[in-house]
Amino acid sequence: MESRSLPSAGAVRLTEIDWPRFDPAPNPPALEVAELDARLVRTREAMRARGLTHLIVFGDREHFANLAWLTNLDPRFEEAMCILGFDRDPLLVVGNECESYLPISPLYVAGRLRAERYQPFSLLDQPRDASRTLDDIFRAEGISKASMVGCVGYKYYGDPARIDLPSYLIDALRLIAGASQVVCATDLFMHAEYGLRARCSAWEIAYFEYNNWKASEAMRRVHFALREGITDHQLLEEARYDGTPLNCHITCKTGPNRISLASPRGDVVEKGYPWSANIAYWGSNICRAGWVAESDADLPEAARDYLVAFAKPYFAAMAAWLEHLRIGVTGDELYQLVQTMLPFEAFGVFLNPGHLIHLDEWLSAPVYEGSTIAVASGMVFQSDVIPSSKRYFSSRMEDGYAVADAGLRQEIQERFPACAARCEARRLFLRDTLGINVADEVLPLSNMCGIVPPYLLNPRQVMRII
Repeated sequence: MESRSLPSAGAVRLTEIDWPRFDPAPNPPALEVAELDARLVRTREAMRARGLTHLIVFGDREHFANLAWLTNLDPRFEEAMCILGFDRDPLLVVGNECESYLPISPLYVAGRLRAERYQPFSLLDQPRDASRTLDDIFRAEGISKASMVGCVGYKYYGDPARIDLPSYLIDALRLIAGASQVVCATDLFMHAEYGLRARCSAWEIAYFEYNNWKASEAMRRVHFALREGITDHQLLEEARYDGTPLNCHITCKTGPNRISLASPRGDVVEKGYPWSANIAYWGSNICRAGWVAESDADLPEAARDYLVAFAKPYFAAMAAWLEHLRIGVTGDELYQLVQTMLPFEAFGVFLNPGHLIHLDEWLSAPVYEGSTIAVASGMVFQSDVIPSSKRYFSSRMEDGYAVADAGLRQEIQERFPACAARCEARRLFLRDTLGINVADEVLPLSNMCGIVPPYLLNPRQVMRII
């Protein structure tokens, strides 16, 4: 990659472009048993290294990602858990309504995943008369005083005794195995440095690229439909949501009483007010923020230097962030880069300037002050750097970027050539049109990567580095 000094706000110019069109991604890649088998192998290797005899992976409708990664089943109405040992195929324990959903798992269809109904997982007042007790289920899976049981929820807290699974599950396990023999193991899946989901396979990257493609095309339509007088509900109709699973709520906010993270509520788009929206399918979150304006003249008087004082410095910082996103760079280096280019007093970047994304919108983050975690092949990043100002509102360039070494890029090229071609076309667009020299190992997953129109009523006018 070409070496040069950091992009600066003075090097940012507005340019008029036709947004690029990339080849379509009509269908997601098919999930095969071999992909899930590889995940089971990696999981058992991690269990063995931790000294675990069993792993309990719990999920519910909101916190589904670890369970779905392991089995491809995401609970729809109720809780579910997978019990994994070394001597038998995994056991997936579900409630009444997830039984009919079991064929979503290629492992189950192939006879490689056992299943059992545990009705207390079901919703209130549903039948409860046809399932074994938890004690019977756990003991039948070989859990005893000789076991070391790891529990996977969706957070970990630094103390292995603090476990975020429901207490009735943990109580049952501790009575059978002993309190000291039941520990939190969520980090095995989610830790930014060694978590199983922190290093994505070629299939996962191809799947996330498909969802980034779809979400960014939806956001493109929203941008070009945005106009005065349209309501937020009408605007999001342009996204043409088709039922693809979401990893967080779709949002759209504008007007004088805008509330962060709010869903549409019928507000009317008016010139001179801030606007933001996001569309997030599994493995993606396309987010943009700016002003409903054609130029600085449409902004509140105190914010009429928005472009020079806020938007251009933000774009320069994001260009530098993208140019530094490469294998071996530490999280602290990326953190310090953002802190230097976007001082907190002016830009208010509070959350981690970049994090990992997966089936869940926020997996974990290697980017924080003092982080020695290095960017590694297989990481999929969300360029989630959120500036905030009472005077200037915000700007945003949130998209997905995979990091892949030569071997992983070659595998993607061989197995998913259309995905590889789209990523390369986006990389060349960033370099040749927007002046952002991303490394070869960075695969832009979104069709909107790098596109930031500061004035939303003029979406073809975007920023670039000269």
